[in-house]
Amino acid sequence: MEVKSALLGSSIVKKYWMALTGLFLCTFLVVHLGGNLVLLRGEEARLDFNAYAKFMTTFPVIKAISYLLYFSILFHSFDGILLTIQNRAARPVKYYYNKPEANSTWQSRNMALLGTIILAFIVTHMANFWYKMHFGDIPLDANGNKDLYEVVVTFFKDPSMGIVYVSLYVVSMIALGFHLLHGFASAFQTLGLYHKKYNPIIKNVGVLFSVFVSILFAIIPIFIYLQ
Repeated sequence: MEVKSALLGSSIVKKYWMALTGLFLCTFLVVHLGGNLVLLRGEEARLDFNAYAKFMTTFPVIKAISYLLYFSILFHSFDGILLTIQNRAARPVKYYYNKPEANSTWQSRNMALLGTIILAFIVTHMANFWYKMHFGDIPLDANGNKDLYEVVVTFFKDPSMGIVYVSLYVVSMIALGFHLLHGFASAFQTLGLYHKKYNPIIKNVGVLFSVFVSILFAIIPIFIYLQ
């Protein structure tokens, strides 16, 4: 029995939406990374980071985009699961083949696993920071903004669990890097923007994007922990 999305029918359409939501989430990663890199300035970044957090949670346009972001995350995850199930259902009898790495990369064969790790990270990340920013009892900084900087620093510098939180964060960023390594170029290919002339450029940009985004995100909690 064919597995169908409530919104989408064929696997081809699902892949188009996966590509579009994936590229939108890549844009979000750049914006989110830009704001978080402020934390590498240490204590002097407190007021600026808190002002950034307030802007991202109160400015009307950003709030509207944030709802699109939440939808994209859920849709991207849900449709990815459906695609995986649908692809496996198309091959009910598992077949064996030699050296699969000759025809595909490790990350392309494990996108479902990588996506699951990232989704689990997003849920816990939002519980620890997004939820507290919106509904938690957070003290105010010198400018009267919620002191999210203190929440972040306290979380990663926790005497007993800080190293665990940092390690899990870094592992999640490694998973994100591999997920992007395949997903970035794959999205362009799905949308028909993958041309022989531009293939090397798209592939190289995808590699650089994947590596730099994952490494820079991972550096932030390590820096905070070692301060």
